[in-house]
Amino acid sequence: MEDSLALLTTEQRNLRSKHMDQMSTGEILTVMNKEDQRVAEAVQTVLPQVEEAIKHITTALKKGGRLFYVGAGTSGRLGILDASECPPTFMVPPDKVQAVMAGGGSALSRARENTEDNEQQGKVDLKEKQLTDLDVVVGITASGRTPYPIGALKYAGEKGAYTISLSCNPLSEISAFAKTSIEVVVGPEVLTGSTRLKAATAHKMILNMISTTTMVHLGKVYENLMVDVHASNHKLRERAKRIIVECTQASYEKADQTLVEADFQVKPAIVMLQSGVSYEKALNLLDKNEGHLRQALRTQDE
Repeated sequence: MEDSLALLTTEQRNLRSKHMDQMSTGEILTVMNKEDQRVAEAVQTVLPQVEEAIKHITTALKKGGRLFYVGAGTSGRLGILDASECPPTFMVPPDKVQAVMAGGGSALSRARENTEDNEQQGKVDLKEKQLTDLDVVVGITASGRTPYPIGALKYAGEKGAYTISLSCNPLSEISAFAKTSIEVVVGPEVLTGSTRLKAATAHKMILNMISTTTMVHLGKVYENLMVDVHASNHKLRERAKRIIVECTQASYEKADQTLVEADFQVKPAIVMLQSGVSYEKALNLLDKNEGHLRQALRTQDE
């Protein structure tokens, strides 16, 4: 095990930062910045695999399934971050996109790295979610060999859920348990073995792509506007009003009034203003078009 771990790309030394302890601040920053630029290039090479993953996630969510991110340490925290942003940004129910992390919620702020070695616990924690064959599970691990997400992905496969792996090493162990494997090889870290750096950046970029593109396909975006934003505080309500003004050319005051009439939901407010219909009619049009605003407006015009 020790020998195989030492061979991982993510555990190799980066020759460009070998003398980091002797570098000036500016030199360290320059090296880190150049290494980060390599991350985007690595992500570009796996876009076909990311696209494949998104296709299956979108299909699953349309059928009533759920998306689960499973990971330990930094990988688990990235899953929690992406999942937690979906309800306020896209107004999806909290259970639609979930994160399962080794060590539970307490591991979010205090490292419990020993919990990642328990493969059985990955299965147990995911089993508590009452997984079905409608769901999708993404196992996240920079090394590609972390037992916790591997255990979760094995269990997901047994339940018939669609399985996706996200790692940063070629021929990762976890890939063997995924129907779609995404191996984004970013190379050795500036700080040897510290996968909270380039590996984590690559995974954050890919998770951004997965959640955002999936929500576009689910009708949560109009043009490039978050028309399903949850207007739950002053900042978000102001953003909602600006979106309504942008889409309808209505006055700020009219947008404010209509947003209130639409129970602070942006899409029905836009339909109401653009099509001159009631709130109930706007909801009906959106429902008929599976929440897609553009199609709802086109249906009304027809």
